[in-house]
Amino acid sequence: MSVYKEFVKTFLPKGILEYFELVDFKEERGQLRIYIEELDLIPEEYKDLHYRSNGFLEEIKVKDFPIRELFVTLHIKRRRWLLVKTKEKITRNWSLVKPGTRITSEFSDFLKELA
Repeated sequence: MSVYKEFVKTFLPKGILEYFELVDFKEERGQLRIYIEELDLIPEEYKDLHYRSNGFLEEIKVKDFPIRELFVTLHIKRRRWLLVKTKEKITRNWSLVKPGTRITSEFSDFLKELA
């Protein structure tokens, strides 16, 4: 794992970089804004179907623990995919992710609340 990724993961919820990537961060007026986007990794149950990425759901803003006296807001963009044959739009079902993965139960529960 790169030094960059090791450093960044110390500031984010455990396991988040398995499914999201850091795309930006900004410090402004006593706030640290961290922007993450879900990786283009189709949920396992759909991997054998013909699909294409279909953009993102509306951004979610989550207040997180302060870092060095800066208020922290996570800006989270969850991905969606389109099943080409049926035209069905799908997103990752976070209740299916927890068993057998490296993300924590707390992070999985956190993501399920966003759905």
